[in-house]
Amino acid sequence: MSNTDVSADNEVIERSADEPGAFALLFDRHAPAIYRYAAQRLGEGSAEDVMSETFLVAFEKRAAYDLAIVDARPWLFGIATRLMHKHVRLEARAWKGMVADLAAQLSPDMIEQAGARLDAARLTRRLASALRGLPASDRDTLLLYAWGDLDYAGIARALDVPIGTVRSRLNRARRILRTAAGTNDPELEKEHGRVDAAAQHA
Repeated sequence: MSNTDVSADNEVIERSADEPGAFALLFDRHAPAIYRYAAQRLGEGSAEDVMSETFLVAFEKRAAYDLAIVDARPWLFGIATRLMHKHVRLEARAWKGMVADLAAQLSPDMIEQAGARLDAARLTRRLASALRGLPASDRDTLLLYAWGDLDYAGIARALDVPIGTVRSRLNRARRILRTAAGTNDPELEKEHGRVDAAAQHA
């Protein structure tokens, strides 16, 4: 099969029912993004395993995929996220060097404001502690948004929850991170999210 195949994800999955080898195209398209997401959450040491297992699970469950949904990324990120729940301790260690960057993505003004009062090491410790203390569902939502680069609709599909739940989880997580950084100003509680994309249909 050509690497230049332009079939949509749902078409590839449908075709793989009769041509299992066609599923390799889905791997070629999305494995790098799944690897980056896993590496940010767990570190590079475990990212390869999570990426491989994600596509193994996806292949085994492909018959249950909703073929009305064109983009398979939310489905794949959802599988990867559930697999990563087995690596909680490893994940907490990996966050230490990444939380300031994460906070900057979610609330661009947070780091600048907190930096005026906190040294970088203290800020990182506070944010890491806040992130570790989030409910798993809020943390998954937050990291799918920041590191999975999914819009609200994509996160909703990945986690099988309503879009309103995604919004409330993200707002709550942002507030917690702001409080940890000492920048919990109600005037700064604005939407920094990317525009929701409507669910794609064939």
